[in-house]
Amino acid sequence: MPETLVDVESVSFAYGRRPVLKGISMRVQRGKVVAIMGASGSGKTTLLRLIGGQLKPTRGAVRVAGHAVHEMDRESLYRMRRKMSMLFQFGALFTDMNVFENVAFALREHTHLPEPMIRDLVLMKLEAVGMRGAHRLKPAELSGGMARRVALARAVVLDPMLVMYDEPFAGLDPIALAVIGQLIRKLNSALGSTSIIVTHDVIESLNLVDYLYFISDGVIVGEGTPEEIRRSELPYVRQFVHGETDGPVPFHYPAKRYEVDVGLAPGAARA
Repeated sequence: MPETLVDVESVSFAYGRRPVLKGISMRVQRGKVVAIMGASGSGKTTLLRLIGGQLKPTRGAVRVAGHAVHEMDRESLYRMRRKMSMLFQFGALFTDMNVFENVAFALREHTHLPEPMIRDLVLMKLEAVGMRGAHRLKPAELSGGMARRVALARAVVLDPMLVMYDEPFAGLDPIALAVIGQLIRKLNSALGSTSIIVTHDVIESLNLVDYLYFISDGVIVGEGTPEEIRRSELPYVRQFVHGETDGPVPFHYPAKRYEVDVGLAPGAARA
């Protein structure tokens, strides 16, 4: 049986009095690519922050490689984070650094490698994402897809055991989206790492990942392999996968009956 790398056990979390996650449990097996999907505000990014130790659960436990992330002191958490990486929604490259310096940053921050070795490692990662020829360019000179590839090279430059992606396909044209999807899969296999992807892109996810979780209103409402998800008759999963306008996620924001608001109901006054 594959080893569990990330174990989220009965986790609840709230911002003040507003509950975001309500007893979520999920497991990510080592070496797999797993997607977390759901409508905006369902708690997907919050879950990534809990796995990365930026937030602590109100209840439950979050374990990475057998270690309880929420119980670690600062020094232990920083050591763990050196084995984890995040690709942010729009890349988040340092605008005052060129491509090479962006990718080299983590190596200089967390290792004592000599500069010639850093140069070789950076060019190797840039070559893997097809951006070695752009190593002298600034982020402002890159297209959205190019910037995302550089951010991906930066995310994997330390060969992390876990890479988390927050909406990696947002804002990309179909060609760039397909390129990023292929790179995520290839780098995950080549590095022997594990990937968790938060995304709304159903079609790309079903072609890319090994397993999917669907979150709605702070709970997991569906999960399975891509094939199981395609066949699923669960109302929320079906609505999300097929892009149906109405279902468990309603088209209309909660309101009084329309006839009441416009004064057409018997005895009703206009709002």
